[in-house]
Amino acid sequence: MSTRFWCETAWVNGQVATGVLLTADETGTLTSVETGIDTPPTIAEVVPGFTLPGGVNAHSHAFHRILRGRTHGDGGTFWTWREVMYSVAAKLSPENYETVARAVFAEMLTGGYTSVGEFHYVHHEPDGTPYGAESQDERPRGDVSAHDEPRTHAMERALARAAASAGLRIRLLDTCYLTGGIDTDLSAEQARFGDGTIDGYMDRHVALSESFATEFPVGSPGESFVYVGSAIHSIRAVPAANLPRFAELEGPVHVHLSEQPAENEACQAAYGTTPTQVLARSGVVASNLSAVHATHLSDEDIATLGRAEAKIVMCPCTEADLADGIGPARELADAGATISIGSDQHVVLDALRETQGLEAGERLRSGQRGRFSPAELITSLTTGGARSLDLPVGELAVGTACDFIAVATDSMRTFGSVGEQIILSATSADVTMTVSGAQVRVRDGVHTELGEISELYRAAFAALGMED
Repeated sequence: MSTRFWCETAWVNGQVATGVLLTADETGTLTSVETGIDTPPTIAEVVPGFTLPGGVNAHSHAFHRILRGRTHGDGGTFWTWREVMYSVAAKLSPENYETVARAVFAEMLTGGYTSVGEFHYVHHEPDGTPYGAESQDERPRGDVSAHDEPRTHAMERALARAAASAGLRIRLLDTCYLTGGIDTDLSAEQARFGDGTIDGYMDRHVALSESFATEFPVGSPGESFVYVGSAIHSIRAVPAANLPRFAELEGPVHVHLSEQPAENEACQAAYGTTPTQVLARSGVVASNLSAVHATHLSDEDIATLGRAEAKIVMCPCTEADLADGIGPARELADAGATISIGSDQHVVLDALRETQGLEAGERLRSGQRGRFSPAELITSLTTGGARSLDLPVGELAVGTACDFIAVATDSMRTFGSVGEQIILSATSADVTMTVSGAQVRVRDGVHTELGEISELYRAAFAALGMED
């Protein structure tokens, strides 16, 4: 049985098209994309406004959303913010993390995202003991959905379930985190992030990939919601001697890169070069690498990433919130890298504001307007993210997942916007519908199955004992 949507206008093949009829099969995969259909068929749902392929959030830490509005009272730095983040990480269990992530992923859908790259490093018990090491009788009795599941990979399963239940496509980026800094042991707060050694990480990663291949099998584009990838937390957290092992892995590899000047300084002192060049010497800089932030780069770094056709994940709202700085996005794109967008710590979950931040940062940095055209901005949000996460999404084309958002063209923010320039005027408040796998997940800010997002957060904060 097929599902049809008739879109008043839509972004198809890199341009605005009118009267677009989308047809998806029973798996939620697009089988036909027709333009110039003036009258909507009676069996099609009418989608007013401007339809965009679903936004791809290429960098997320779901639990960081709990910090929104709670870390701004005393100024501080990235490093003091990190201490507050550790205090929230310590509260997480598989049961409450599923509740938290479900709320966050539902908010992502209201904000215009239909896919996410979850950069996940909270793997173990707070003391570093792997989940599943306890006996069956010692298992905590929390969320009923977890009662009959194995405890191994419990946190990863919680995230996968949360995403699937919300209808958000996820690339779970299983993150390696071995040291607290270059030549520094993990702190007590970081113990649950680590696997001891690179072999420990690789063994767990392979086991996770094999387990998820059975539990969340990848099938047709529209029906597959859970994928696994890998990540290097940072040069601070993975010794250079271990980095070549990531060149052995297939699929996307992500890494926090040069987010802070202090990271570059420590890397220079230890290795005599920049984080980018340490990765390059290790054989990791390749077309499957996504460098997150890439804020403080040398000209040589930019050329190295561009030659490799690496992916760059800019997170403008987080980079502004944490006072990280503004990365050289235009130069990276001109060098050959692909630009994508992430929400990172979710200071906002608004795909349109995040994308606008890419251009705003460039204007502030250069003193010029139009550093990225509206078409380039749409590409960064959609196909750029799809390439970063290697997902069958990001465009309205036959064979991809039927994932899209509808943006109101007649709101007080968007009225009068010309064509694709709406990408610079709209916000998440203008997202009237979000569809993934040909199913309507959000209408007018309310999740069609999970309900009001504020109530999901009420449950999430209560589960963490943070009702205040």
